[in-house]
Amino acid sequence: MAKFKSIRGMNDVTPKEVAIWQLVEKSIRSVFNSYGYEEIRLPIVEQTELFARSVGDSSDIVSKEMYAFEDRGGDGISLRPEGTAGCVRACIENDLLRVDSPRLWYMGPMFRYERPQKGRSRQFHQASAEVFGIDHPTADAELMMLARSLWTDLGIRNNVNLEINSLGNSETRKKYKSLLHEFFKEFSSDLDKDSQRQLKENPLRILDSKSEAIKGLLADVPSILDHLDFDSEDHFNKLKDLLTQSNIDFEVNDRLVRGLDYYNKTVFEWKTKDLGAQDTVCGGGRYDGLVEQLGGKKCPATGFSIGLERLVLLVKENSKGNGPSTNNLDCNFICLTSESISYALLNAEKIRKEIPSLNLKVNLQATSANSQFKRADKSGSKIALIVGEEELKDNTISIKNLRGKESQETLSLDQVIETLKKL
Repeated sequence: MAKFKSIRGMNDVTPKEVAIWQLVEKSIRSVFNSYGYEEIRLPIVEQTELFARSVGDSSDIVSKEMYAFEDRGGDGISLRPEGTAGCVRACIENDLLRVDSPRLWYMGPMFRYERPQKGRSRQFHQASAEVFGIDHPTADAELMMLARSLWTDLGIRNNVNLEINSLGNSETRKKYKSLLHEFFKEFSSDLDKDSQRQLKENPLRILDSKSEAIKGLLADVPSILDHLDFDSEDHFNKLKDLLTQSNIDFEVNDRLVRGLDYYNKTVFEWKTKDLGAQDTVCGGGRYDGLVEQLGGKKCPATGFSIGLERLVLLVKENSKGNGPSTNNLDCNFICLTSESISYALLNAEKIRKEIPSLNLKVNLQATSANSQFKRADKSGSKIALIVGEEELKDNTISIKNLRGKESQETLSLDQVIETLKKL
């Protein structure tokens, strides 16, 4: 008989791990909503051309990492490798940009075919925030303030550091690419295969190389900040002033380019030293030309994405054993006879109706009382509701506080409900 395993790089999240995911997701929803950002939900599958046009044909994502295929109608479709392109498509298609400057957020799985390692999976999850229609650096600054609020809420504010850079406008990047081409051409024999390809297609990408040998060459690379247009330089200076006034520490990293073609002006990353090589927890920047590129009217935009696997790891690393409990039960029904299971099941429904917030589990197997009490204790339940032959005969329920010293009582259903409400 075949033994099936999950696809490499596509991982289960078991009940034991779900609690910390729920804590992180709850914090994201709370913080994003508190800044007035509205949730949007997007398809997992989009037209392949959407990503080719937005992310860039020469990017590793499009050239090597996308899960792309033809559907039964012969159309080229892909599992989304990132969310921004789909969000822009949705804004154009649903006419969200004509009368408003929406601030949106979304969360969900993304897919890239790359080598799995700690903090990097083939199916991974992101939470993203996007701001449309605002070309002032206040939008960039607010995104960084929002991220800082999230780190504070999750208790990791001191474990992440902000790096920022500016890529200027299209003319800046065109001139800078020429400079980079001339610079790296002298070292072409030292470049790996990927970097040699990028030298021809987009030399900016070499600055994002993870190769230690190439990192050694970057020390002498000309800085893009020395070649910014006036508008981009002014934007960047105002952003730095806003961050300073907001007491957000940052480092200017003029080698920071991000991996996607659509970025201009501001780019930024929140990094950590706690997760080894996969050190970027959150990254983003400005993409003022993308809406127009995908068929909409000219519209400035900026945003970021958080890698949830890395964020969960970081929260877990810094919880020091005090992370969220996987035990979320308040109450267990202990059934001492087979006949008592149906009785407990029906009464549990009546209790839930009266106390909707109560987490109540009915044991559906009449195993030994000892094993049921052990499971109830292990589940974190505070209360045990017990039904045996005597309770069935008298139409009652016994109640025992598992975390206190009170004596066990036998009560009517109405009395049990009132007692649970007080507890």
